Amino acid sequence: MFYPYYFYRQTLDTYGAKGALNAASLTLPEILTYTLQDEYLAQARYNRILGTYGYIRTFARIQEAELRHISALLPLFQQYQVPVPQDISPQFVTTPPSIKDAYAAGVEGEIENIGMYEKFLALDIPNDMRIVFTRLRDASVNHLAAFERGLAR
Repeated sequence: MFYPYYFYRQTLDTYGAKGALNAASLTLPEILTYTLQDEYLAQARYNRILGTYGYIRTFARIQEAELRHISALLPLFQQYQVPVPQDISPQFVTTPPSIKDAYAAGVEGEIENIGMYEKFLALDIPNDMRIVFTRLRDASVNHLAAFERGLAR
């Protein structure tokens, strides 16, 4: 499978949801790749936060959910014969300076994730992808609400 140049020399602006939202056009392999990259990115972000600040229930529960999101996406890669991208997300994650900033980063990440899934759901995609993306978008809406509650505390 041939991937465009930007899949090999990635920056935060070409990775995950930001990459998807910045893309002018999208192929099915790119759509799948962006989704998995963004779920990897969320997982890495929450790993970093939990590793830095210790157990915080909201982050721990959402981190577990991100693993389920990754598991939900992997069969689509097999179905459409798209290579599973390597997880390079830790290179794009920084440690927020405070727990409040961690919640703000969670809010921002979920807003971008929801926007990515909304963009993909507006396209003519296969029904099995539509079902998975809808479920993941809806879960991200719940995650967003949890992070917003944490930020308000």
